[in-house]
Amino acid sequence: MKKLLYLLIAGLCIGISAQAAPGDTTKVFANNVQLAWYGSYDSTVVFPHAGTTYRRIYMIFTLGKYMCAGGGYCGDWDYTVQNYLITPSGETFELGRLITPYANAGAPRTPWTWTQHYVYDVTDYVSKLQDTAKIRIFYSGYSGGFTGNIQFQFIEGTPDRSVLGIKRLWNGSFSYGDTTHGNANDINTHFTTLSESAPAGTQAADMKFTVTGHGADANYCSEFCKHNYQVMLNGSSVANRLIWRSDCGRNELSPQSGTWLYERGNWCPGAIVYSHHNMLPGITGGMSFNTAIQFDAYAANGGASYTTEATLIYYGGMNKNLDATLEDIISPTLDENHYRENPICGKPIIHVRNTGALPITSLDITYGVAGAPSGTYTWTGSIASLNETDITLPELFTLDAKSGLSGTYTFNATITRVNGLIDEDSTNNKFQSQFQPTSLWPSTFRVSFKTNNEAIATGSTISETSWVIYDMNHNIMAQRTNATISTYYLDTITLSPGCYQFVMYDSSCNGLYWWANDASVTAGYMNIKKLVGGNITLKGYQYSGTYAQDFGCGYSQYFYCSDWPAKVIEVSGSPAGIELYPNPAQNSFNIDFTGVQSVDGMVRVIDALGRTVISQPCHDLHTLVNTSLLNNGVYT
Repeated sequence: MKKLLYLLIAGLCIGISAQAAPGDTTKVFANNVQLAWYGSYDSTVVFPHAGTTYRRIYMIFTLGKYMCAGGGYCGDWDYTVQNYLITPSGETFELGRLITPYANAGAPRTPWTWTQHYVYDVTDYVSKLQDTAKIRIFYSGYSGGFTGNIQFQFIEGTPDRSVLGIKRLWNGSFSYGDTTHGNANDINTHFTTLSESAPAGTQAADMKFTVTGHGADANYCSEFCKHNYQVMLNGSSVANRLIWRSDCGRNELSPQSGTWLYERGNWCPGAIVYSHHNMLPGITGGMSFNTAIQFDAYAANGGASYTTEATLIYYGGMNKNLDATLEDIISPTLDENHYRENPICGKPIIHVRNTGALPITSLDITYGVAGAPSGTYTWTGSIASLNETDITLPELFTLDAKSGLSGTYTFNATITRVNGLIDEDSTNNKFQSQFQPTSLWPSTFRVSFKTNNEAIATGSTISETSWVIYDMNHNIMAQRTNATISTYYLDTITLSPGCYQFVMYDSSCNGLYWWANDASVTAGYMNIKKLVGGNITLKGYQYSGTYAQDFGCGYSQYFYCSDWPAKVIEVSGSPAGIELYPNPAQNSFNIDFTGVQSVDGMVRVIDALGRTVISQPCHDLHTLVNTSLLNNGVYT
């Protein structure tokens, strides 16, 4: 198997290099393994020979699943995965890190067929990604269930700036706050001051530092506590970084089967680990300097640790003066790393980086659905050299027209001019994505919303959860804010034809119900209902089951209204009414009351002979009645 893989890679490299041109991509396949237990999984890889310049080099790690023999905890835990390059001379570099998700096959996003792609820009390691080398996946898990697959993509062209030198400084997993050896700040003994000298031509130096917190002491450190480190240059602090990730409740891979939404020590389950890039100011060619890293002073019982990797990178000057790179399409796309932002109607979003020396103040952009007329847009703003930003494009009506359709379509975007001039490098100006259209809703529908008992603040009766409907100019069309805890609301909404966004907000980032909540937290729910019939199907949202209402910090759904309305209805102005559904019923039916603040009474079901066959109290605006024990027939 290894021999076959080797020949396939070698043949691929030879075939492409024969007709190399800027923008051409060489793919190199590395590891493809089952991650069964703690340890290293190595693969020998043949990279392209030196001599070709590459605009970008990407490492794509694909995490998947397999069924474990004997069952057990199979893909159920958050384990650290580190990907290393080991050169023939023994140099070792960590190219990327991720944390596996809580991926039980019963969760809606992680069935046995699930895969997730993690993309790392490894262009800075170009001088090491040559000829024969070893790629290692280090898996920290004590159970199996995950697969790891690595592919490299070498995109030919001129890099943003040349890398003149790269060196590993410190690495390893170290205890934090360990007092058992008489040193209350033990971790800093592993980050001693190093003396360095910048190679000729250096115009900038970057200390890339990857750090994640693990373990649990009396203060829940270092997984669940906040601490800082400082980057020292010639004895002075040039950067102070918080080792923390506060957006786990907005994880693109959600819901998960474990405690996915807790904030953590610079990582979230199922997400890529982002490195800190700390610029060392004033470093130029031939300069000697010293550098170190210092963690906060801390003393505890020794259960905490940090896993680290520090790399020093020297850069020459920018290779292009005026250059913009279209890095990504945020929406519309099927990319699972933008799951929460899709599918959409209305306004596409792209991600752009300034890869030239001059600031960017305007961009001319052409965009559209393949096979339909394109739109054009001139963006104005400011993007400094090596900075990046998301750009929201004007509403695209050919995208709106796809709403409600099935199938997969293609979206294209192209940067045509930068600051009114021709871009120096046209090979990085285009991006293409595959997408599926968003859903089509009737112009009148109902939002069925039951708050849980979590208030926005201690002592308050205002719910921490709310919903808002926006149009494409972010105007509020309807909303239910400042709702009362443990209360049911049924709001009828009527909208003009167009694209809208329904958004739910939850200030404590635990949705309307989450399995790990304290037993005292009651469950809430949210449904979008047709006037006649059942619920409207929502993207990735569960109405029932274990993962119902588990959306973390929020939920977003774009939709397109198709038929002509009367007006936008004030949610507080609905007349009193009652609705029973489904009818006919089988095992149960629902009763919804509208236009009233509260209900206090009895529900009775009467058969054809006038006998009361069901009698139950009704104290909620939404009531479920169980009819599974009734015979077929007509009831009142």
